[in-house]
Amino acid sequence: MFNIFNLIKLIIVLTLVFIGKLSFSQQKNQLKVLQINIWQEGTMVPNGFKAIADEIIDKKADVVLFSEVRNYNKTDFVQRILQELKSTNAVYHGISSEPSLDVAFISKFPIKDQQALYGDTSKMGGVLKSKIQVNGRNITFYAVHLDYTNYACYLPRGYDGVTWKKLDQPIIGVDAILEANRKGRREEAIKDIIQDANKENKDETIIIAGDFNEPSHLDWTSATKNLFDHRATVVPWDCSVLLQASGFVDSFREKYPNPVKYPGFTYPSFNKDVGMEKLAWAPLADDRDRIDYVYYRTNIPFHVSEVNIVGPSETVKYGKKQKPDSQDKFLLPVDVWPTDHKALLVTFKF
Repeated sequence: MFNIFNLIKLIIVLTLVFIGKLSFSQQKNQLKVLQINIWQEGTMVPNGFKAIADEIIDKKADVVLFSEVRNYNKTDFVQRILQELKSTNAVYHGISSEPSLDVAFISKFPIKDQQALYGDTSKMGGVLKSKIQVNGRNITFYAVHLDYTNYACYLPRGYDGVTWKKLDQPIIGVDAILEANRKGRREEAIKDIIQDANKENKDETIIIAGDFNEPSHLDWTSATKNLFDHRATVVPWDCSVLLQASGFVDSFREKYPNPVKYPGFTYPSFNKDVGMEKLAWAPLADDRDRIDYVYYRTNIPFHVSEVNIVGPSETVKYGKKQKPDSQDKFLLPVDVWPTDHKALLVTFKF
């Protein structure tokens, strides 16, 4: 016999189902992308591996693009991090790749296809291409870790970008800086990524994210030429110029176009659990730069809702820990920070 109590129970159940469906629908209409250099799989920091998982869970990332994967001693980083996340009831998908590849990709959504463009032995860095589908939308990701040698942004700061040794004097000629930079072959890798991305369907959303080991021309501008030890140089860094010319948008600089107020430095990062000698490679210079990025390109509605730098708010300058000196916004670590880079968390909505 039907009574008022059964009616109330039915209403409650239907309401919870509706709320659940609404919440799930809202979640499917946004995507949180975490890009993080994990510094030798977190091995450089005590409890660093667990801290990587802690940050993924705490920041509620939907997809994660990793740089500096090593697969030490024939271990499989992707499977290890999936198991660590699963132990806390966080379910992600990931496909193991060849041991030499120093980038990885995991996702809350099943991975439809995955292939490596480059392995770590290519001298052009690691690039991994992965495809997922979110709410009927196809999204292609390129996880990137480009060559760290010929780090030419050190030259105007008075350091060699190959040996990391102090120079007799800074090199400030833009042509000389770019010539040294191109020996790293980063721009060649970016050209190949762009060429590959151009083969995708025009309705495909493309996201390129990772550690480029190169600054951006949007940061080394006339407005910053006398800041951050740029020594009056305005440098059109190759990778960012190429990507912008191909229609890719730098999500951080789109959200925060002022490089003076929001420099967005990702390297080096302060880390309370690591000695300063391991963080400061140019201890007599302000060598901070934004070298970690999340770029995107799309022909259908898709926009950046929020961009956060993830990591300690303190900075490293002239070989010392210093208080924050910008208007950048930080999502702080849970506890241990596993790396010498800051990470990026970008929320896209569509």
